[in-house]
Amino acid sequence: MSEAELMKLEKQAVRRLDFAILPMMTMFYLLSFLDRANIGNARVAGLQKDLGMSDWQYQVCVTILYVPYICAELPSNLLLRKIGPRYLMPTLLTLWGLMVALQGLVTSYPGLVTARAFLGLVEGPMFPGVVLYLSSFYTRSELAFRVAVFFSSASLSGAFSGLLAAAIINMDGISGRPGWAWIFILEGIFSSLVGILGFFIIPSTPQELKFMTAEMREVLIRRLERDKPSSSTHEDHFSFKEVFRSLRSPHVLIVFAIFYMEGTVLYGQALFLPSIVNQLGFSANKTQLLSVGPFAGGFIVTLTASMFSDRIKSRAIPTMLISILGVIGFSIYLSSDEKYTRYGSLFFTVPGVYAAVPPVSAWMSNNSEPHYRRATSIALGFVATNAGGITSTWLFPTSESPRYKKTTIINLTFTILIIVGSGINALLLNHMNKQKIKKREEILKPYNIDSDDEKGTNAKRAWVELGDRHPDFKYSL
Repeated sequence: MSEAELMKLEKQAVRRLDFAILPMMTMFYLLSFLDRANIGNARVAGLQKDLGMSDWQYQVCVTILYVPYICAELPSNLLLRKIGPRYLMPTLLTLWGLMVALQGLVTSYPGLVTARAFLGLVEGPMFPGVVLYLSSFYTRSELAFRVAVFFSSASLSGAFSGLLAAAIINMDGISGRPGWAWIFILEGIFSSLVGILGFFIIPSTPQELKFMTAEMREVLIRRLERDKPSSSTHEDHFSFKEVFRSLRSPHVLIVFAIFYMEGTVLYGQALFLPSIVNQLGFSANKTQLLSVGPFAGGFIVTLTASMFSDRIKSRAIPTMLISILGVIGFSIYLSSDEKYTRYGSLFFTVPGVYAAVPPVSAWMSNNSEPHYRRATSIALGFVATNAGGITSTWLFPTSESPRYKKTTIINLTFTILIIVGSGINALLLNHMNKQKIKKREEILKPYNIDSDDEKGTNAKRAWVELGDRHPDFKYSL
């Protein structure tokens, strides 16, 4: 087969791959974000008042989800290959759908806290699991856009949840249940049904892909081996050494800090945007509808920015440019007293926060090898994101409404620090690339690659043990 024919076959295979796994991953994450953040819509619809909760108790209900959520992320990512994505991810979705539906049956504050805690336990593994899963099918330069495709569903879910909540709350009183309860019940049942469907659709490895010829599957496997040579060996077994190597990597720790700040700002927007809009003086129903616009804008910017990131093969530049939008938005919100101007600022803050997540997620995945080091790094990133989520739940007390001045200053500061951190990480990675080239012989000397290694055994061992520290592994900037 000629080179031109191979390229054509590869394009066809990637296109089929996109249709085989992206729609389901997108649906999984859309439901994940929808089911986690719909408590904001339920609050506007009367949840807090009906359960007799104080502001502090409501914040506990939002916060408690993230504690088991964080605890589940790393273990589940390390188990994903062992159990298999085809079984683990649909099981999680089916269970969390049940937990969401149960929230619609609670009649007290303790009941809601308990349901939220169990929801966090089964929902926590989803985002890091999906990123790790996609990194097993796509090359490093393709990952940001694919992450954006499923993550942009978070922006879409923000828009969709407002429309859906506005419709569902009209069921108020049916079967003696308030409108906010039906938000949880209907969305939870739908999530469980999609989870059951996932058992029959999701492939665990490229070898299990349906609707492809054997030649297409072979092309997909070979290009992954070229992009990540450590994937071509079966010697990549679990080791705590890889977990600790990830924890000692400076570029991982910098992105960890970026993820924390991103999570603080992101979840603040996701969970409290309906309340922010409501405090501007709009009715509950109009609030649900006005929440749609900023999230729809975030959806468009997220996809566009990630295509740009993959095209230029850079993660730092898009992240910095996107975050500038957030800086502009928070500055407008902080400086204006006019409610429509402050509402308009959300069209900058939401895209400026949401659209940075895919390139940062791809950055963490791109620069960690082999598999278990990558699994650890990705999970750590989302541990940081959700630690930020915990922080965000305490940044919007009603006593600060409608301005939320202190909160906006914190969000503005964090967004500026994301820009600074991205620049520092890019400079560090560029320096590390140069140092690996300079010290190539010294790094590879223990592996005797050039002497009596006809089968490439030593070369494979070097890739497995060194991973992203291998001289031929180029860090993405």
